[in-house]
Amino acid sequence: MKERRSHLVVLMADDDADDRLLVKDAWEEGHLLNELRFVEDGEQLLDYLNQRGPYTAPVEAPRPGLILLDLNMPRKDGREALAAIKANPELRSIPILILTTSQAEEDILRVYDLGASSFITKPVTLESLVNMMKTLSHYWFEIVQLPAGKNGGGDG
Repeated sequence: MKERRSHLVVLMADDDADDRLLVKDAWEEGHLLNELRFVEDGEQLLDYLNQRGPYTAPVEAPRPGLILLDLNMPRKDGREALAAIKANPELRSIPILILTTSQAEEDILRVYDLGASSFITKPVTLESLVNMMKTLSHYWFEIVQLPAGKNGGGDG
C-alpha cells in the first residue's frame, strides 16, 4: 500500500456555516489527518486558488490536493467555480468532488461535463458523514495516484 498523504490540504467551498461545522466535526470524529480548510463561496474559492486578496501569501493558501464543492452558493455558485477551475491549466488537475444537497439529474450531468471527479449527495447524519469522509480520505489519499502540483499539492 502507498504511503498515506496526510500533508495534502482539503479545501471545502460551502456557504452554509452549519454544513461546514458538520464536516469539520465529521473530519475530527473520523480522525482524518489531512488539513481541512474552508471558503464560503465560489469567489473566495477562486481567490484562494489564485492566491488573491486575503490569500496572497502561500502559507495562507496552500494548493489543495482535493476540493469539496457545494453547488448552491452566493456570488459565484459551484457550477461557475468548477467551470473556471477546469478552464485554468494551472488548476484543472485538482480533483473536485461535488458535495451538495442536490439530487437533480441535470446537476449531475452538468458537473461531470464540466470536469468534476465525483458527485456526492450530502449525508444527513453525523455518523453517515463521518463514514463518507473516512471513505473519501482512504480513497483519495491512500489508493489513487494524484498529480504532483505546485505548493506541495501532490505527494511528490
